[in-house]
Amino acid sequence: MDWTMRINRAIDYIEENLEDDIDLKYAAQLACCSLNNFTNMFLVTTGIQVSEYIRRRRLSLAALELKNSNEKIIDIALKYGYSSPTAFNRAFQSQHKVSPQYARSRGGPLVTYPRIFLQIKLRGDIKMKVRIEKMPSFTVVGIKKSFRNDSVANRIPDFWSDTPKETYEKLVSLEDSNPKGLIGLCADFDGINTFDYYIAVATTHPVPEGFVQYKVPAATWAILEQDGDLWDLHTRFWQEWLPSSGYRRAKETIPDVEVYPDEDIVKENCNYELWFPIVKE
Repeated sequence: MDWTMRINRAIDYIEENLEDDIDLKYAAQLACCSLNNFTNMFLVTTGIQVSEYIRRRRLSLAALELKNSNEKIIDIALKYGYSSPTAFNRAFQSQHKVSPQYARSRGGPLVTYPRIFLQIKLRGDIKMKVRIEKMPSFTVVGIKKSFRNDSVANRIPDFWSDTPKETYEKLVSLEDSNPKGLIGLCADFDGINTFDYYIAVATTHPVPEGFVQYKVPAATWAILEQDGDLWDLHTRFWQEWLPSSGYRRAKETIPDVEVYPDEDIVKENCNYELWFPIVKE
């Protein structure tokens, strides 16, 4: 089954159950992937978290019912998963900028979001540097910090910039294995909410005090190389390369890896590689 068809099948399930409990693990099964891979693909291809999509769609339908029916506001709130009028009122105002009572009595424009339907446009006009490599297991040593999925874009760059120069110097002194360079590593996903991010190097040295260790399993990797915007290449992997490659992303126990070969990422337009674990479809 085509990759976009699998994701759209999961979205169909979400749309059919906006008035009921939505099991995201089941949605991921419909997309033939793990929960973590599903939420990651959804974010990259749509630009929003799947939980945010569900919230927007429910509040869109609630707004339409407020304007087009005589149902009590509390009944509409319960119908779309809000257990109290206060919670519904807060969420409604956040999206529509007016209260439910105002929307019903005064009318006016409301902010609604239509159903998403994915169509992947392949951009063959822009080249991508991609190589496939099998790698044995390797160990990284570094520092780590936990993040929420909804705060990734803003906070991970701060983690890099706030890390002391002495820490980087210590990491560089430990490096003695492949992949060469400073490594950013996303691991230990809990499925939807949080994950750990490591700044590290590949090494065989013992773990110094104040540092942590992570063992990356053996895997086949799609390695994408680029200068410039990290998020752009990440998006192109999910939207362009993966759907047409004949591969799928491997299980979530194998992390995504960023590699900065020149060990100097505190600058714009640095050279980097993104390593994604893959398996044949």
